[in-house]
Amino acid sequence: MTADTTSTATPAITGTAAVAAIYEAFGRGDVPTILSLLADDVAWDGDWADNWGQRAGLDLLTPRHGHAGVTEFFRVVGGYTLHEFRVLDLLASDRQVVAEVVIDLETPDGGRYRDEELHLWRFGPDGRVSALRHYVDTAKHVAAGRGEDTTSPR
Repeated sequence: MTADTTSTATPAITGTAAVAAIYEAFGRGDVPTILSLLADDVAWDGDWADNWGQRAGLDLLTPRHGHAGVTEFFRVVGGYTLHEFRVLDLLASDRQVVAEVVIDLETPDGGRYRDEELHLWRFGPDGRVSALRHYVDTAKHVAAGRGEDTTSPR
């Protein structure tokens, strides 16, 4: 008798591959695929002391938790007009991935925001995303939320 050493287990996905898959799914509007890469208790723009977007009441920067919270985030995003979203680079360590992105969006009230942002993705021991934090120009988000166009200099 011989032992079968062939494994049918799916190989673990790397952090950069997971983040790339999340952004690809975002481009398709495929929220179920995004959720499959997140921990059940994921902290999405979780509570931190210097979250000025939260203090300003910005829907996109409101702390959310779990799959229901992330689903709500994407429902809010669906109310915006996305003119451009492009990943410029992914930088990784053993437990985190930072994405540099360009985003250009229009708010439901007609404000417009375009900038480069950093998204910090943290991973748990199971290889799924445990937390996401958006590093953004909060002043631009606030101005766009008031209906201003921040895409061109004054």
